Parts: sequence; C-alpha cells; structure tokens
Amino acid sequence: MSDSQPNDQAQTEWQRDLLNRLAFANLNEQRRARRWNIFFKLLIFIYLLIILISVNPNWYKNLSNISSDNIELTAKHTALIEIAGVIAADTEASADTIITGLRNAFEDENTAGIILRINSPGGSPVQAGYINDEIIRLRQKYPQIAIYTVITDVCASGGYYIAAATDKIYADKASIVGSIGVLMNGFGFVETLNKLGVERRLLTAGEHKGFLDPFSPTKEADIAHVQTVLGEIHQQFINVVKTGRGERLKDKEHPELFSGLIWTGEQGIKLGLVDELGSASQVARDVIGAEEIVDFTPQPNYLEQFAQRFGSTMTNSLAQQLNSFTVQ
Repeated sequence: MSDSQPNDQAQTEWQRDLLNRLAFANLNEQRRARRWNIFFKLLIFIYLLIILISVNPNWYKNLSNISSDNIELTAKHTALIEIAGVIAADTEASADTIITGLRNAFEDENTAGIILRINSPGGSPVQAGYINDEIIRLRQKYPQIAIYTVITDVCASGGYYIAAATDKIYADKASIVGSIGVLMNGFGFVETLNKLGVERRLLTAGEHKGFLDPFSPTKEADIAHVQTVLGEIHQQFINVVKTGRGERLKDKEHPELFSGLIWTGEQGIKLGLVDELGSASQVARDVIGAEEIVDFTPQPNYLEQFAQRFGSTMTNSLAQQLNSFTVQ
C-alpha cells in the first residue's frame, strides 16, 4: 500500500498537469481566435471605408468652405475642370469624365464661375463634339455662370473644338493653339511584302470593305471617298469655331486659319482664336472674382473598379474566415 500511494499521487498530479495544459491551450486558442476575429472585422471596416471615400475622393475639399463664425458652406469658389492628354473614350479626358465634372460644377450652388484648363493635342472629334454640345446646353441652363478656357501648353484640334464653346479663351504667350483640321494616317507595306515574297490574301464581302488596307495598293476612288469624309468633318469643325468665336475671329476667311496650322498664344490673339493672356489663378481672381479654386475634375476611381471586380469575392472570403474563427 505504501508503494501504490505514491504512484496514485503521481498519476493524479500528471492528470492535473495535463488538464491544466489542455485548459491553457484552449484558452490560448480562444484568445488567438478573438484576435483574428477582431483583425478581420477591422480589415472589413477599413476596406468599406476606402470604398466610401473613393466614391467621393474630393469630400475633404468642402471643409475649406466652412466659415469660422458659423458652420455654413457659404464661400463662393471658382470651379476648375482639367482636360489633359488625348481626348478619347478610354482616357481621362473622355466625354463622360469631362461632362460629369461640368455638370457637378454648374450644379454646385457656390460656383461663381468655371475654368476649363486645357492641355491637350486633341483627339476624337466625336468626344470633343459631345463636350462642346454639353457646354452649350449648360450655358443656356445656367446663364448666370460663365465658363472660361485657360490654355496651358497646348490646346490643339479637339482641344480647341471644346474651347470654342466657352465664353472666353485665355492662354500664355507661348501656348500652342489651333490645328483646326482633321487627319487620318496609316502605313503602306505593299513593297515590303513584294520584297519578302509574301502574297496578300484579302477576302471581303462588299466592293470597298477592304479599302485602305495597308498591305494592298491604294485606289484613287478610295482615297477620294476618304477625302470627302475628312472634308465634311473638317467643315463641321470650322462651323463650330465660327459659331463659338463669332465676330472675335479677326478674319474668318484667312487662308490659313482653318488649314491645320498652329500658333502661339500671342499670335492667337491677333487671329481672334484667343481673347487674352492669363492663367487659371489670374482668371479666378480678376475675372470671376472668386480666388479660391475647387477642382471638379473627376478622378479615376481605381478603388471602385477594384471593388466592383473583386469586392464580392473578397467579402465572401473574409466572411468565411470570420465564421471559421468565431468562438462559440
């Protein structure tokens, strides 16, 4: 009996020690699960917060209008919309993007005037036409709000197509302006194929379906047809400029005014393509009378695009993680 008692006592202590270890292990596991639970909940919160902020990336700018005396958004400002780069459907200077900024600027009750700050070599006549038409519509709807163009480096072709719809055009003396014309370009590889001994096999349904194919000889009839199309678009461009600039054009019949040539800002004033020299800050301060400038240019919403593509997948994944770490 004396030998069995120490053995029983040792076994009891071993069992107690094992139970203690299991209890502490379970407690540590629960603590770890709670930490992961909190982590993923915080991650979801941050994720949703980023999406909300990305929907309105300029939300913080409204804080600058809060009066120190009374918390009211009463300060008048100059609305700025940037048109930078090539004007095309898949760029930051697309019609959808610029028109969204224009509508927001005109509808804002604190907008004293609007500046289109253009730095663009041109682009799609269709996209430029959409913007031009919308400016004209908004000017008629909000006649009390003037809209001005300020040219920085370049305002050519489609850029000027847009500028012609505004009340006045300002530029720097060294700005490049004009290029009122239309072009279509490409390459011809007929002789290259001949030198390489390659035979071109082009099958079409329609007599002119393969016209201007770069690997086939050009046809005079095809070239004449394209020239007619380009001429019509060019005339539309000319009409827009003449309508927008009106009597400010010094010589509407100037032989080179609509030839596609470019001019400096100073030369543009002499031709009537530009009204005055000036910068955005100067126009806001001296012309519009609201020195504070608020940028209404819609920004690329990469986070929103990410949320649309991967949001549901990520949310489901996080939800599964939360379920797996939930402590009952």
